[in-house]
Amino acid sequence: MFELGATSFWYWGIGAFIFSGADTTISVSGKEYLTAQRKIEKNDIITVDLSPQWKDIWGDYARTIIIEDGKVVEHANKVKNKEWQEGLITEDKLHNHLLNFVNTQTTFEQLYFYMNEQICSYGYKNLDFLGNLGHSIVKRKEDRIYIEKGNATKISDVSYFTFEPHIAKSCFGFKKENIYYFKGGRLEEL
Repeated sequence: MFELGATSFWYWGIGAFIFSGADTTISVSGKEYLTAQRKIEKNDIITVDLSPQWKDIWGDYARTIIIEDGKVVEHANKVKNKEWQEGLITEDKLHNHLLNFVNTQTTFEQLYFYMNEQICSYGYKNLDFLGNLGHSIVKRKEDRIYIEKGNATKISDVSYFTFEPHIAKSCFGFKKENIYYFKGGRLEEL
């Protein structure tokens, strides 16, 4: 990331959280994160969560990556392992629900309850160690607000926010994180 222009990492100085196999269900604070000493297998599931910063601009991006027969599978519909395929497709569905549900009047709390209902309706659980589903993008970590119970702030009151459901049905976790913002009163993906 430094080679591509990052000047630092905004989340506890950690550039990437990386989990594989059953560890993909782990959700921890950056204060507690330790890099696993584990070899990636020929058939494996990996979650990567990045937090690059360029000057005072934050990046935030996470994906679950599937490796089958020693190669990254680019599209969910080509994943052979049905459980892994279903997890990736469910993440896509949740992001589509977000785009269809949120409007300029939606609060962070309303989104929290709605998305947790969707997660449960697909048979998954929310794995986030704090129970939230994302946060505002700001210049100081302590100014972040979250997609969580009790947050009555309208989503349209922040410039940018992440949506990053971390979900599981069994021993494998899935995560997809994008940054969103409003443009002309409509929610858009950055």
